[in-house]
Amino acid sequence: MKELLTQNIQDYLKHIYALTEHGGAASTNDLAARLGIAPASVTGMVQRLSGCAPALVIYRKHQGVTLTPEGEKAALEVIRHHRLLETYLVTMLGYSWDAVHEEACRLEHVISEEFESKIAAALGNPTHDPHGEPIPNEALEMPADESLPLSALRPPLKAQIVRVRANDPAMLRHIDSLGLVPGAEVEVVAYSPFDQNLTIEVAQIGNLRHIVGIAISSQIYVIART
Repeated sequence: MKELLTQNIQDYLKHIYALTEHGGAASTNDLAARLGIAPASVTGMVQRLSGCAPALVIYRKHQGVTLTPEGEKAALEVIRHHRLLETYLVTMLGYSWDAVHEEACRLEHVISEEFESKIAAALGNPTHDPHGEPIPNEALEMPADESLPLSALRPPLKAQIVRVRANDPAMLRHIDSLGLVPGAEVEVVAYSPFDQNLTIEVAQIGNLRHIVGIAISSQIYVIART
């Protein structure tokens, strides 16, 4: 089966996983938006993936698409490659966290399982990548994740940032300039219900206050402190 998983199919599977990892089905429109192609093309592909043996997805017209166990395993393998590669590029080659996504996207489809194992061993079998995203283990099991988006917090809650979901380099550089990186401790001091802006203090930079909009706060995931 692995020989039949082209780069295009792997991209479909990892995006379906991302859209469904918290439950529910992925709509063809959402999947088309992530892939940058027409919804009709998506429909044709998911029908094909649902009809192969073994089926990689379950597709129901007007109800969306989910992964089968085989499809999820294939998606997690690509995600493991991607996140290990990002970690290797940052840790071993000195890349910044905003410059690794496209490199990892190109490499994730071509590395061997032996190369993957050697990267993991060289890095000490990391559980999270430079953005704080969990890395599936060698058995393709995703670590438990109890984080929630920063946008869900209200004052006076405190939290620790554990991951940043953005891939856009400019956004990552902006987030970094605000100090909103994994490990940072923040406190929500105000919330505006009209525009969903949060006013937050970042402990690591002298309790400097920032006003953060929903476009950023929804991409930053935290563990709330009691």
